[in-house]
Amino acid sequence: MSSKTMFYILKRVLLAILTIWIVITITFFVMHAVPGGPFMSEKAISKEAQAALEAKYGLDKPLTEQYFTYLKDIVTRFDFGPSLKQRGRQVIDVIVDGMRTSVKLGLIAAVMAAIFGVVLGALAALRRNTVLDKTIMVITTAFISMPSFIMGTFLLLFFSVKLGWFPANGSTGAGLVLPVITLSLSPMANITRLTRSSMLDVLGQDYIRTARAKGVSSRKIIFGHALKNSLIPVLTYVGPMLAFIVTGSMVVEQIFAVPGIGRQFVSSINNRDYTMIMGTTIVLASLIVIMNLVTDILYKVVDPRIDFE
Repeated sequence: MSSKTMFYILKRVLLAILTIWIVITITFFVMHAVPGGPFMSEKAISKEAQAALEAKYGLDKPLTEQYFTYLKDIVTRFDFGPSLKQRGRQVIDVIVDGMRTSVKLGLIAAVMAAIFGVVLGALAALRRNTVLDKTIMVITTAFISMPSFIMGTFLLLFFSVKLGWFPANGSTGAGLVLPVITLSLSPMANITRLTRSSMLDVLGQDYIRTARAKGVSSRKIIFGHALKNSLIPVLTYVGPMLAFIVTGSMVVEQIFAVPGIGRQFVSSINNRDYTMIMGTTIVLASLIVIMNLVTDILYKVVDPRIDFE
């Protein structure tokens, strides 16, 4: 690995750390600036009891002291503290439990989106301006335009309520089928359109025409040259897409009652659970930043011609 590559990776890692720190800082101060508190919703709680709870969790200290204490706990021990609402549970334990479901859900949806998107995009490019191409473009446009909560609600009502093929609760194995489909449709449509446009551009390049003139088989041209070189724009989308599917599944997890990290995040906001909000925000933001970093580095693997500048 060259010194230029090492310097690029180091620079990107430092920028990633800076980005995560900015997210932590903004979230911390904005969260505490909102009127109210995590114990305001407690029923029949006296001011003395509320003050005792705030002292127990360190919320009675100056805001800057709370901030630096929180940063120190994260950096030195990777400790997000206890949940203020789920008494007796640590935030990291709740996040790990939720991530088990969300990561499984996201990985399956991402793999489905990538496979079907590349295949459909390649078919559309190879059958340009045919009925197949136009049909694929119309369907993918519809999937992109339709919000996930609309698609999820439709699938839930049709396949769970009306037909009864799948359970409405996403906590079971069969119950993950509809959430996976809901999460994968929009990314699949985007990958299809990216693959199609990129492959059409590659198929028009001089080296493709030269390969055809030399008698290279169509199979080798498509799979050995056109498809491989057309995947670079797709790669730029797939990395962040994976992070988006895992982190952006909040609405879908609410619709299908999936016990994932997204549902925990929404619940923590509604309950004003400060430590849970911070923990889930840091994990989700870190996942997005890391996936973008990995994608940038993979550019060089896919296309050695790319220079790290």
